[in-house]
Amino acid sequence: MPLDPSFIGRTYPPTSTYEVSREKIAEFADAIGDDSPLYRDTAAAEAAGYADVIAPPTFLTVINLAAINSIVADPELGLDYSRMVHGDQRFTHHRPVRAGDLLRLTTRIEDIFVRAGNDFLSVRADVETTDGEQVCTTHAQLVVRGE
Repeated sequence: MPLDPSFIGRTYPPTSTYEVSREKIAEFADAIGDDSPLYRDTAAAEAAGYADVIAPPTFLTVINLAAINSIVADPELGLDYSRMVHGDQRFTHHRPVRAGDLLRLTTRIEDIFVRAGNDFLSVRADVETTDGEQVCTTHAQLVVRGE
């Protein structure tokens, strides 16, 4: 079943907040094999001009994936998860994510189109603090293979 193009422009408001912790940053850095002291050592981060440890640039995948999954799980959209692959991911950082941030995401379906018998779903997420400070804009493209 093809994706419903009437979903273009649909916005999904934040449903929760995510508290960024030093531990989660360090775990993520370990998982990607990045040993930068900026991700683990408060003194090193402060010496570099940050208020606390910062997160690796792709850290927001942790919370972005949950937001994307809520769209994917929307039964009205008609997406067959068993046929889906992640086609692309981009991050535009407005400032580094740092320990202590309370973040929330607003996601939006930017486009739905068909190419070579496959459905493409483009999703944007605006990541901001609970105080409204913009932190990052993410873009993901999901591909749903044709039957």
